[in-house]
Amino acid sequence: MSERPLTVAVTGLNATDNPGPGVAVIRALRDADPAIRVIGLAYDALDPGIYATDLVRDIFMLPYPSQGLTAFWSRLEYVHHKVGIDVIIPTLDAELPAFLDLEPKLRELGIRMLLPTREQFTLREKGRLAQLGTKSGISVPATAVVNSIDELSRVHHRVPYPMYVKGLYYGATLALNLDDASHAFYKIVAQWGIPVVVQTQILGEEFNVVALGDGEGGLVGAVGMKKLMLTDKGKGWAGITVRDPALLAVAQQFMSATHWRGPCEIELMRDKYGQYHLIEINPRFPAWVYLSAGAGMNLPYAAVELALGRKPSIASEYTVGTLFVRISIDQIARIEDFQNMVTTGEVSR
Repeated sequence: MSERPLTVAVTGLNATDNPGPGVAVIRALRDADPAIRVIGLAYDALDPGIYATDLVRDIFMLPYPSQGLTAFWSRLEYVHHKVGIDVIIPTLDAELPAFLDLEPKLRELGIRMLLPTREQFTLREKGRLAQLGTKSGISVPATAVVNSIDELSRVHHRVPYPMYVKGLYYGATLALNLDDASHAFYKIVAQWGIPVVVQTQILGEEFNVVALGDGEGGLVGAVGMKKLMLTDKGKGWAGITVRDPALLAVAQQFMSATHWRGPCEIELMRDKYGQYHLIEINPRFPAWVYLSAGAGMNLPYAAVELALGRKPSIASEYTVGTLFVRISIDQIARIEDFQNMVTTGEVSR
């Protein structure tokens, strides 16, 4: 009897113009070990990753975490009993609190994840960046949390214009004055609720780092990237790997200060003096994480190895000058797959 293949479930299959990281994570895992059985976990029947038949054959619909932890747990338990999951890689900010809550129960089933602790997850929230900057010695632009229009009207004394108005999970709108800020505030509150975060704009070049922490203050691996092309939503459509000791030092400082466990994306601006300023830390792999595999440092596969308690077989360096350029294509899909996702919530090809 042949040994059951390693089975890894990945969320975030919404590969639109504002893509989730799931498809990129799956591609990286496929590059590392084609024998891995990848299970896709989707939230919408039209998530494009569902229909990427060359990447994933088994897909299950999950209820949104907002529908309650009981329904979310019940569905994960069903998927596990059907396919036998070894590792789950959550890739969306909004689902991480649910996975953190369920981690002990999932571990009892034999399912492993590589997630930060609840304290670590809270520490890197947008509204706490100033405290994190002080703790880690990383420069952070003036940032504040507001809960009302009245607070917003007075916050410019602490956070000068131009400023970004941000939701706790997603979205950032540049505001040049109070009218701009108020419009962005109401839009974000309608979608995500309060509080809202405001942050002074730093002029310069944008750099990102995808990094993996071992949970003990160590940096397992990190890849630095400079964005070359942005969408109208500010999402990177092209980028190139770079190596700057000061850039990667920020990742090490973050790991040392927080003992972060798992993947993260560190977003920074480099000003005209060459200083890096921390803009945001996303507590999961970014949508461009396949660039790490393309540059020779496969961070998603290293995360799987760490989750399983293994020493990661990861390169110590990555190739500078490796580019990613996204492409929009029309996937041809079977109506039967779509019908199954809508009616039964699962597809097995």
